[in-house]
Amino acid sequence: MKYVLGIDFGGGASKATLLDENGEVAATETIEYPTRYPSVGRAEQNPSDWYDAACRDIAGILKKTGVNPRDIAALSLDAATHTAVLTDGDFNVLRPAIYWTDTRCISEVNELEDAYGDIIRSISLHSVSTIWTLPQLLWVKKNEPDLFLRIKHIMFAKDYVRHRITGDNVTDNIEAEGSMLFDCTEQKWSKELCDICGIDISVLPEIVAPSDIVGTVSAEAAAQTGLAVGTKVLCGTTDTAMEVYATGAYQPGDMTLKLATAGRICVLTGNAVPDKNLINYSYVMPGLWYPGTGTKSCASSYRWFRDTFGGEYAELDAEAANLPCGTEGLIFHPYLNGEMTPYQDPFLCGSFTGIRSNHTKAHFARAVMEGVSFSMLDCLAYLDSLNIERKSFATVIGGGGKSPLWRQICSDTLDLELSVRRYSDSSYGSAMLAARALGILSDKVSNPEISRTVPNEEKHKIYTGIFAKYKRIHDVLADIYRQ
Repeated sequence: MKYVLGIDFGGGASKATLLDENGEVAATETIEYPTRYPSVGRAEQNPSDWYDAACRDIAGILKKTGVNPRDIAALSLDAATHTAVLTDGDFNVLRPAIYWTDTRCISEVNELEDAYGDIIRSISLHSVSTIWTLPQLLWVKKNEPDLFLRIKHIMFAKDYVRHRITGDNVTDNIEAEGSMLFDCTEQKWSKELCDICGIDISVLPEIVAPSDIVGTVSAEAAAQTGLAVGTKVLCGTTDTAMEVYATGAYQPGDMTLKLATAGRICVLTGNAVPDKNLINYSYVMPGLWYPGTGTKSCASSYRWFRDTFGGEYAELDAEAANLPCGTEGLIFHPYLNGEMTPYQDPFLCGSFTGIRSNHTKAHFARAVMEGVSFSMLDCLAYLDSLNIERKSFATVIGGGGKSPLWRQICSDTLDLELSVRRYSDSSYGSAMLAARALGILSDKVSNPEISRTVPNEEKHKIYTGIFAKYKRIHDVLADIYRQ
């Protein structure tokens, strides 16, 4: 029996999936790691935490299954986009990675928009905001000038981990599109964009395809991970691309609803859809793109609530399920790190409004789920305003989608049927990408729908009324947060 291994590095944890040659998941393993918040608006992760998590993931997989490492034919990695790793000439990390939810570079964003906004949009197909590598690099240049001069390589999260395993220095085109240093039309690094933030194009990695085999497991990495020396390693790509791929989305109009660290609604199209409130990425299937909306704090809002106030997800869900929709007047806005679609406003903050003495911890838990769902409704409404053709249902991806309660709340709020596939996480998608790259699996491997959530029309009417209040609260508080 041959196997392939996919490992994802998300906002708060890594997940590994071992897939056998029949397309069956042999085992999974998950390791959490922290995001650090050194001051208001800042979010950082230590790249070494990702590699340590990968080693523990692999050790856990091998222990659970007893699989001979030599029977693992290939490894593929994926991770959240926009997370740059700055290293010196020997690939030593110079500082913690600025995570994409970080908003420290607000002033740099404003400067770039004023001076180069149209140029940046024409080349990168995106408007400047705090999520992109370009303004983050400009912040480092201004605030850590000595460190900036020591930068010899700019890598990205999954590429840094893979470099530790193989010694290579490449990235894929989809990851590169997430940097705002890439010409998305010409599909190459842009000297013009690099010049804006003062880096030489030579510090950026070579561009390859996500499915390209770019190296093999070194002896040092084999000793640390338990993999066999010489195991093939693919370049891999971004987490959302792999989640969408995992669901079997291969046709224009296929739509996914992502309830992960960030929330996204993506629709496969035959071309990019440049717009200030959309993020456009190429897809792993040739000729397709997956433009999508983004809400910054999705499942991370629920994790923040759990970590701050205690409890387990299953317990919180069970208690919240006993409450009526609308949470008896309690409304949550999930702007813990500002917001993207449709506001592009890094100054927005999270809020609970309408608090009464009868509200319990369960009310607050449900309000978080409903508030994120309202944010996703903002996203869906914006997509529909652009007349992008889509199917009448969406496939749910991301860890938040494992909650039946949250799926029902989203379905009722969005008035949308939600499909759940047997497998839908990005580590599964990465494993599938590796298997197909090596010819181990065909495209006919089944990943069937295991459930479908249908909206309740009465609850949808209730949520529509609450959503109008949700929007009004945003409109009132936005100016206060900016002040």
